[in-house]
Amino acid sequence: MLARARRRVTVRVTGTIAVLLLMMGVLVYGVMAGQQDSAARRELDSAVQRASIAFPPPCLWLVEVRGQSVLTSPGTPEAFPWRTPIRDVTRDGGVRVDRIEIGGLDYMVRTERRGDVIRQAALDLRYQASERRRLLHTLIVAELAALLAAAGIGHLTARRAIAPLGEALARQRRFTEDVSHELRTPLARLHTRAQLVSIRLRRGELPMEDVDRMVIATRELGEVVEDLLLSDRLRRPVDLALLAEQLAEAESARAESRGVVIEVHRENGPAVVSGAETALRRVLSSLVDNALTHTGPGGHIRITLSTSEDLVRLTVADDGAGLNPGDPMRLFDRRVTESRGFGLGLALVKEVVDGHDGMLTVRSSPGEGATFTVILPADRVLVL
Repeated sequence: MLARARRRVTVRVTGTIAVLLLMMGVLVYGVMAGQQDSAARRELDSAVQRASIAFPPPCLWLVEVRGQSVLTSPGTPEAFPWRTPIRDVTRDGGVRVDRIEIGGLDYMVRTERRGDVIRQAALDLRYQASERRRLLHTLIVAELAALLAAAGIGHLTARRAIAPLGEALARQRRFTEDVSHELRTPLARLHTRAQLVSIRLRRGELPMEDVDRMVIATRELGEVVEDLLLSDRLRRPVDLALLAEQLAEAESARAESRGVVIEVHRENGPAVVSGAETALRRVLSSLVDNALTHTGPGGHIRITLSTSEDLVRLTVADDGAGLNPGDPMRLFDRRVTESRGFGLGLALVKEVVDGHDGMLTVRSSPGEGATFTVILPADRVLVL
């Protein structure tokens, strides 16, 4: 669609410029032809009135008719005097100017009666025709060159004009990818909790705690949708330790079904940062979801929070399969995460962390698990 739109804009811009150039060329050619005609008429008028028949101007011949006597300039073509206008002027008087073709050559002829003498001046137009041909050839070459330039300008204009549309479509695709990914984990968590509730109801139990957790999960799902729509423009103090504990509780059912234990450890000081709570919750959720995906039964996931000076450090470590040597440098590239089996989550984590002026690193070896570390500025109000 974008390519088709670019082609249409290119064709329209090129066509418009080409038409304008063609109109300009026609105008230039017409102006030149008009000026040549006016100059030829002036030259004939001057020759008839003042030129000597024995020494006429270049490319011009004079004829004088006195009764039956006819005088011509040296070298006058055999077709002159031209009798038709002479008869008309002899009969009616006045001035007559004609354009004629004789022997394949064009002439402009002025016939005028001056007393008892009729003077006729003939101007050879071959040199004017030659100048017009040269101008026409020059205009054609210039039009072709300008047409190529117009095509280039049209292409460049089309690219610039369509670029915002392409960017908007790219943002739309990116938003769709983000939505599909961000909703996948909370939906999976909610589905697991619903399965547990269903099993316990069949046993005759009343799983009120699990129902409450489902309510919390649905609220978090709504927050994810709201955050995706509003982005992370609204910031406030966020306790990462509290988010980690809530997430560990929310993922406990899924972790238990996989035989994995999630632990949360808080070290020195409050782990409070300034940011968008739902976005930071997605960071934790994506890191833990990634750890669950790559940690087998009997494994452990350890979430550690610590504060040093004005920085808060969040670490999510697992003892799962680990990463290949080339993976850590490519994990956060949106273009390759899906093909490498890590999903868009880590790319989105990187974007959120960058948006919060933080830093994200990963350390891993094959078979030894992976450790993701997020470093964010601490909330300044609490630090002070």
